[in-house]
Formats: sequence, structure tokens, C-alpha cells
Amino acid sequence: MPTIKRFEDLDVWKESRLLNKIIGCLIQEKKFEHNFRLINQIEGSSGSIMDNIAEGFERGTRGEFIQFLGYSKGSCGELRSQLYRALDRNYIIQKQFDDLLKLVSRISAMIHSLIRYLQKTKINGLRKNIPEPNKQNLKSKTQST
Repeated sequence: MPTIKRFEDLDVWKESRLLNKIIGCLIQEKKFEHNFRLINQIEGSSGSIMDNIAEGFERGTRGEFIQFLGYSKGSCGELRSQLYRALDRNYIIQKQFDDLLKLVSRISAMIHSLIRYLQKTKINGLRKNIPEPNKQNLKSKTQST
């Protein structure tokens, strides 16, 4: 399996970005009436899914990536709950709800699978694999400048 070097190459991040775009379109279409609190919450949780994947990846360690994937998975649950609220208030129709719930559930399952994979792998992350600088080389470089 090739090593992924950018979070933008992760399928789970791509799916999360798509989800955030769909939520953004619903908000722009004024689907949430003027319930600014729910708009803020649903925008926040949908963005948090993709943002935490990116942040965890960029942290550079397996442990931190797993931790941030956990936050991202939690945001999936939060968003699913908010979608129920939107449906119950007739801000979205049943078909929109079903499609969004299916997408969020798929993303949550992808995150779960990625967490399981990372827990089993020996890969420590980019930050853990950077060799320590040679103190002698570092000392000679600083003396020559």
C-alpha cells in the first residue's frame, strides 16, 4: 500500500469535503429558515469532520492522527443528530435527510476503518520518522555561518 503524503489524497477527506459542500448549498438555499443557531451548529460539525482529518494527518504522528480521527467521528454523530432536527422542523425533506444520513454514515465507517488500520500498523507517522540531526554536523554548520 502506498504511503499517503497529503491529507487531500485521503478518500475519507474527499468524501467529507463533498458532505460539507452539500451542507453549504442547503444553507445557501435558505433551507434552514432563519434558525441561525442550527445553521451555525450544522456548518460547524460538517466542517469539523474534514478539518479534524486534515489536522490529525498534519500533526505527523499516528497517535495524534487517531485522536483527531476520533474527534472527526464524533462530529459525524453530532451532524447526524442535527440532521434529525432539520428533518423534524421541515427544513429538509425526507429524501435529502436519507441521502445525507447515508453519506455521513459512510464517512463515519471510513473513519472507523482508518482508525482500526492505524491501530494495527507499525507506521509511526512522518514526525516520528524524521532522523535526529547529527549534533556534530549541526555544530559545524552553526560555526561556519
